[in-house]
Amino acid sequence: MKTIRNKIIFLFAVIWVMISLVWLLMIYSNQKTIENYNEILQRYLLIKEASQLSQDSINALNQYFINSAEKHKNEYLAFGEKMKKNQGKLNRLNNQNNFISLMNYDNMIKSQLESMRLAESFFQKKNVTESSIHFNEAAKTSAYISETALLLINGELKTYVNFYKETMQQSKESIMLSFLTLASTSFTILLIFFKFSNDITRPIVTLTDAAREISSGNFDRNIEIQTNDEMNFLGSTFNQMRINLKKLIAEMQIKAKVERELHEHKLLLKESELKTLQSQINPHFLFNTLNTLAKKAYLENAKETSNLIVSVSDLLRYNLKSMDISTTIQNELKGLEDYLTIQKARFEERVQYSIHADEECLSFLLPSLTLQPFVENALIHAIEPFPEGGNIAIRIRDKGIHNTIEIEDSGPGIPYDTVQSIIKGYPKNEYKGNSTGIGIHNVIRRLQLFYGIQDIIEIKSSVNHGTRIILRLPKQRGE
Repeated sequence: MKTIRNKIIFLFAVIWVMISLVWLLMIYSNQKTIENYNEILQRYLLIKEASQLSQDSINALNQYFINSAEKHKNEYLAFGEKMKKNQGKLNRLNNQNNFISLMNYDNMIKSQLESMRLAESFFQKKNVTESSIHFNEAAKTSAYISETALLLINGELKTYVNFYKETMQQSKESIMLSFLTLASTSFTILLIFFKFSNDITRPIVTLTDAAREISSGNFDRNIEIQTNDEMNFLGSTFNQMRINLKKLIAEMQIKAKVERELHEHKLLLKESELKTLQSQINPHFLFNTLNTLAKKAYLENAKETSNLIVSVSDLLRYNLKSMDISTTIQNELKGLEDYLTIQKARFEERVQYSIHADEECLSFLLPSLTLQPFVENALIHAIEPFPEGGNIAIRIRDKGIHNTIEIEDSGPGIPYDTVQSIIKGYPKNEYKGNSTGIGIHNVIRRLQLFYGIQDIIEIKSSVNHGTRIILRLPKQRGE
């Protein structure tokens, strides 16, 4: 995996190499130009030096002839040696344009050196005439050398005039090439920097957007960073953190929901158990029941009274059992039969009821005391206030994925607002029965918690046409 540090080092190395190449190219081009100019200048200097040494050697020899001083003789000899060395250097300057002129120039130097040697030799022999003749020849040759030097320099200028033009053109081209190289290098570096910065900033922007969405509660966006450096690892880690946070929050929400429902369920159970305990000493219900038993015992034989007492005993026993234990529809119907038997004895012909249950539904589980509060509510509101009484029908059917329980009465019906408040869980002035003390809202909430769904009750009611309560209990309990 390439790291960002390695990328920066690589980018620096590339830039350094490109700048170095441009710098070396410019140095090489400039060096070549300097070398060419230096070579031409050396040729001019050698020719000029040869001419100057020729004149200086003649002057030194003349001073020696005049003063016969040893110092001037040494100067003359020194200039002669320099002329010989310069002569060797001049031989390396020949080309096809100056070959003849340079050869003549070389011969004149040799001639001057020979004439000065002879002049000096005759001077030593005290032969002034011969010495003067050779000295004059050497002086004339030196003059020719000076003239020839000018001709050679002029020839060199003509020879290298094209070179000057080419050098100037190369200089212009070198400057243009330098600008083009600088421009292309700058453009290349710009592209490299753009790609490099994009490779760094794009993942950072992606991570920033993802962090912003996570902070706002959105955990569904997948983070994709297509790089081969630390940013890829950071993106993968950030993505895994997002998934873990989403799972953790979902688990916390489920746990909070379960704890909330469990707490609510416990509160409902405690309330129901409290109402159950209260119903044990409910004087109104016991008074009515005992009053009924007294009347029956007075008017009838002991057999019917005995059956009624048994029903009361079974009903009390069923109602007083633990509220957090579920039961079957069969047991619930048995308790309901005991309750209706007591109410039938109380209201006699004013109360008519019918119970029908599919055989497949009898073993179905539901919370205890589910049916009795609905039946008691129908009895209190739809039958007891009216002298003519009324009918109550309980129907339990198997509907495939759920079982339905219908409790229908022939009362005056329930207003629409009251129906909506019951369904939504906010019944106004809800009446709680004498036998259980459990309200309709309490039963509905217990059913919702028990089956894990909200849509569990439907109430159909119209004025003067009775009320039908439908409970749809799923066979598969939700979470």
